[in-house]
Amino acid sequence: MSKPKKAPYHAHQPSPKKGKAAKDRLAHFYGVHAVMALLKHRPQDALTLFVQLKETGVSQTHEELITFAKSNGVSVQMAHKDKLTKLCDSHQHQGVVVAARLPKMYDEGEIENLVDNPNALFLVLDQITDAHNLGACLRSASAMGVDAVIIPKHQSVSITPTVAKVSVGAAEAIPVIAVTNLARSLEKLKKAGVFVFGTALDETAAPLHECDFGGKVAIIMGSEGDGMRRLTQEYCDTLVYIPMSDNPNRPQSLNVSVATGMVLYEVARQRVSRG
Repeated sequence: MSKPKKAPYHAHQPSPKKGKAAKDRLAHFYGVHAVMALLKHRPQDALTLFVQLKETGVSQTHEELITFAKSNGVSVQMAHKDKLTKLCDSHQHQGVVVAARLPKMYDEGEIENLVDNPNALFLVLDQITDAHNLGACLRSASAMGVDAVIIPKHQSVSITPTVAKVSVGAAEAIPVIAVTNLARSLEKLKKAGVFVFGTALDETAAPLHECDFGGKVAIIMGSEGDGMRRLTQEYCDTLVYIPMSDNPNRPQSLNVSVATGMVLYEVARQRVSRG
C-alpha cells in the first residue's frame, strides 16, 4: 500500500502572533541553502539580501539568489565579507545573508490538520536547547519524511538563524509546532490513534530494530543531558533504545541529533520496505 501524499507545507499557515512589532522579529539568516529556502517558502518575510562582493565577480549560485530575490520584490545589496560576518555574527555565511522576519511557529491546532493521515509521523523534541542539535534534527526529519516536529514553547531553542543554517533549509520546509503543554499535546496525539515511542536507556526499552513503526507514529527524543522528562515518558506507549557495540571503550550515549537520524532512518526503512 502506497503512502498517502502529504498536504503542501503551506496548506495551513500559522497565524501571526499579536502584540509584537515585525521589526522585533527581524534576524539575519545566512548560508546558501538556508537563504534560498527562506526566499522560496516565505519571500514576503525577506527585506534585504546581502551578497558578498568579490573581485572574481558574482558566482552562479549567488546570481540565482539575486535573481530569485528581485523577482519576489526583495532588495539586494552588495557588501564586503566583513559586513556579512558582522550582520549574522558568523563566518559561515557562504557569501549571502538575508534580513528577514523570524518564522512564525505553528500552534497546537496544526496537529489536528495532520493527524488524519493514516501514516502520520511526528518527531517530538523534549527540551532540546542547543541550536545546532535542533537544526540537525530538522534536517534529518525533513529527509526522512516527518510530517511535523513538535517542541515545547519554553525550555527549548526556537527557530534561529543558526538553526536554519545547520538544517540546510529544512527549517523552512517542515512544520515546527510549538506547544505550551507537551503532555497535553501527547495526550491529543494518543487519542487520535498515534502510537508514541520514546527513546531511553531503560531496562524496559526494546531494541529499535524490533519495533513496528507502521501506522500513525510519534518519536520522542529527550534533551542532550537528561533525556525525556518523567511526565513525558509516562505518555510513551513503548520505550526503545539504539543497540550499540559491546566495545568497552565506546561512548555510553549518542548525540541527540545523531540518535534522531538513526531512529528516523529505521522508521523510514520499514515503511519503504512495506511499499
